Amino acid sequence: MSLIRWIDDTQPLPHPSVALGPGTEAPGLVAAGGRVTPARLEEAYRAGIFPWYSPGQPPLWWSPDPRMVLPVAEFRLSHTLRKTLRRFLRTPGCEIRFDHDLAAVIDACARTPREGQDGTWIVPEVRDAYVAWGAMGRVHSVETWVQGRLAGGLYLVQLGRMAYGESMFSHATDASKIALAALVAACRRHGIDWIDCQQNTRHLSSLGAREVPREAFLAHVARSSGAEGPRAWAYDPADWALLLEPPATPTPDPA
Repeated sequence: MSLIRWIDDTQPLPHPSVALGPGTEAPGLVAAGGRVTPARLEEAYRAGIFPWYSPGQPPLWWSPDPRMVLPVAEFRLSHTLRKTLRRFLRTPGCEIRFDHDLAAVIDACARTPREGQDGTWIVPEVRDAYVAWGAMGRVHSVETWVQGRLAGGLYLVQLGRMAYGESMFSHATDASKIALAALVAACRRHGIDWIDCQQNTRHLSSLGAREVPREAFLAHVARSSGAEGPRAWAYDPADWALLLEPPATPTPDPA
């Protein structure tokens, strides 16, 4: 059995390179222990590490190799989703909101198991830490509202020009996909190239996400999280043009 590195609140997280490797009982596990707090989350995400554990377990800190990311330029907007978005945008009572009710979004995600898993990883300690970190401007929600009701959405961590997608939920058909499309459009406006998706799922793959080596992911995090990001994270309807309208064809230079 491989040795798990245990830490307490006084110790820094180990470098992701020490994570357990393939063939071990927990590939990608960097360390266990400590508390999940905004300060620890800031340290973790800047190092390409995230918490993920179940009720009854100690905090577990992960950095998988490979890492699943969604390059926003490669987002696959299917013909069906494009039609859904256009219908949503012209329907009265349908709207996108950013950061309107982060706690409600996280709570809804906690009730929605990840693909292929039972239960939730958003235990109360994790939930409270992300809500508190959100009050500091690090965690944001993208929300799909229909007739005054929260129909779906997602939440993410944003450091500089790096976005880390955390979880999503849907109470209506395509509501989470609509929120993700809005996030992709906003990322294009703000010059955010990748959305971290953590682990591979069929759903994410169908939308254009792909795996990259951890070394490449960490290099991207180092560049992007230290870059100047958006000063305000707010929904702008004009962002849809970056997703729904084809790019303009360059005018050729006269001979």
